[in-house]
Amino acid sequence: MILGAFSLSLTVKNIEISRDFYEKLGFEKFHGDEEQGWLIMKSPSVVIGLFQGMFDKNMLTFNPGWDNNANEVNPFTDVRDIQKAMLQAGITVENEIDGQSNGPANCMITDPDGNPILIDQHR
Repeated sequence: MILGAFSLSLTVKNIEISRDFYEKLGFEKFHGDEEQGWLIMKSPSVVIGLFQGMFDKNMLTFNPGWDNNANEVNPFTDVRDIQKAMLQAGITVENEIDGQSNGPANCMITDPDGNPILIDQHR
């Protein structure tokens, strides 16, 4: 199973202050809309998402079918196949995807310590 590009999605109180802070650490805006409350920030080897008012907790995020520059990679494991493997392994999926659908979709699981993990496929 290939989970895809990894990033850490951070819940922030003030996106402008957080953007300024991470820019001082060498991150640059890669994608997003600050007015909508979300930015994807990138340093040469790390991707983080800043999200104001969207999530309750910080979470790990994987994007099947993408590399860390949001370029498509092939082959890739479709999120529905990832979900099927997780269910077969006994992992509870919190928002199951219709296995007969295709294209963009996401599901979420929680690790044993309560950390949310989002599998978010955009293609």
